[in-house]
Amino acid sequence: MKHLSARFRKPGPSGFGWSSTADQVCSGLDLTGQTYVVTGANSGIGVETVRALVLQGAHVFAACRTLKKAEQVRDGFGDLVLPVACELSDLSSVRACVESIKASGRKLDGIIANAGIFALPERELVHGIERQFFTNHIGHFALVTALLDQLADAGRVVMVSSSGHRLAPPSGIELDRLDGDGWYTPWMAYGHTKLANLLFAKELARRFKDTRRVAIAVHPGLVYTNLQRNMRIAWLAMIVMSLGRLLFVKSARKGAATQVYAAVHPDAINLNGEFLDDCNVSQPTDHARDPHLAERLWEVSEQIVAGLL
Repeated sequence: MKHLSARFRKPGPSGFGWSSTADQVCSGLDLTGQTYVVTGANSGIGVETVRALVLQGAHVFAACRTLKKAEQVRDGFGDLVLPVACELSDLSSVRACVESIKASGRKLDGIIANAGIFALPERELVHGIERQFFTNHIGHFALVTALLDQLADAGRVVMVSSSGHRLAPPSGIELDRLDGDGWYTPWMAYGHTKLANLLFAKELARRFKDTRRVAIAVHPGLVYTNLQRNMRIAWLAMIVMSLGRLLFVKSARKGAATQVYAAVHPDAINLNGEFLDDCNVSQPTDHARDPHLAERLWEVSEQIVAGLL
């Protein structure tokens, strides 16, 4: 166990690894005058991401499901936090969030698409689309694409995906069955959304080619936070928490490290289109590297958003 534990904690080529925290990856950086958007900013790795950025002097739009939740983040960290409401399953809320950010006149140095829902026990639909997919992918797609005009010339988009993208359906993205009919299971549907996050980052990175902008997807690691509140299987939660005492489960501060690294570290500017795990480049599945699937997903996502706004 000691040998295995040491292997997990050994830094990778970036100089960071499993044990690195959000504070460590941005230590010594002066982010004064920079502005970021963080979705899901009120809990878990989202609030730790906000804290790390604010400590380095950045302004952060804390995008939460309600304005009250976002204001609580500001109350905790001060006026560098700019609270905005953003319910990702409601595109009118997403649009209002975009308008608020644009009205500020601030250029965005980074957008960290961190929010998400996890393994809903039963299939639910939003506008005829499986709720996890709509919230985790379509909501973020609508938000990010609408904010690209605000993104700085060297701005970064960080999509919080997961190694759970490996749980996606065998065909990859079920473009003809986005309602989940005939294939839905809580874990497969979650993997479906995380694969979509990865493919969105991949296609965005392709569109950023020949610019100074960067799009990166990340796996935060196994972090036990409010995201897992929908787990029905009690024994699984018990196993996760038990293993966490030994090795595998990260604290929220460690879980936030990879997305903070992708968003602000100088070395990450060279990682356009990559998938990071423990602050280092990792290899996703073949589906996640399929440029045709990424392009098709973008097209379908555009159609969905256009039809609802």
